[in-house]
Amino acid sequence: MLSLAIDTAYQYLTVCLFDGDVLAGGYSEVCFKKQSENVFPVLEELLEQAHLKLSDVKRVVITQGPGSYTGLRIAMTIAKMLGTQSDCEVDVISTMQLYAGMDECANVILDARGHRAYTAHVENGKIVWMGILDLDDLEDFLDKHPGRLYGDGHLVGKEAIESDFIENFMNLQPVYEKVENVHALIPDYLKGSDSYKV
Repeated sequence: MLSLAIDTAYQYLTVCLFDGDVLAGGYSEVCFKKQSENVFPVLEELLEQAHLKLSDVKRVVITQGPGSYTGLRIAMTIAKMLGTQSDCEVDVISTMQLYAGMDECANVILDARGHRAYTAHVENGKIVWMGILDLDDLEDFLDKHPGRLYGDGHLVGKEAIESDFIENFMNLQPVYEKVENVHALIPDYLKGSDSYKV
């Protein structure tokens, strides 16, 4: 099944086409606040290079959040369009899962502004805990949840491991969540609560 994966949630624009574990084409670059300008040209180029048409895509998977208010809505709009205008399946994963991939024990922190960070502990592609923490609480969180660090390590003065978003999209297929009602799909901003368990 040809899948189209898109992430516009944070600083990167990631677009890739794959069938199972076979990559047909991929793009992943820092594109902060320019994702909306670049996503369609990138998608068009990838389809052309792979000699495919958009109608060949049978599944679209996106990051549901957390992330930028505007950024999350870019990929979500495309997913809703494909899910309603064709028989395309729509799946979602968390932005935090995309950063951690299938690492057996990982922590992800992303700048949420306002002296806060989106924070998650992820094991084998599944979120164990996710929420928003004050930057002053991050060191304590990392001490209590050992694991490799992804995302904005500079928030805690540490170097984070660079994520391979294209590979992670492909590897995370077993934990994709299928969206049954595309019309009801909304971004997960995490703004409404300090923390919650998934």
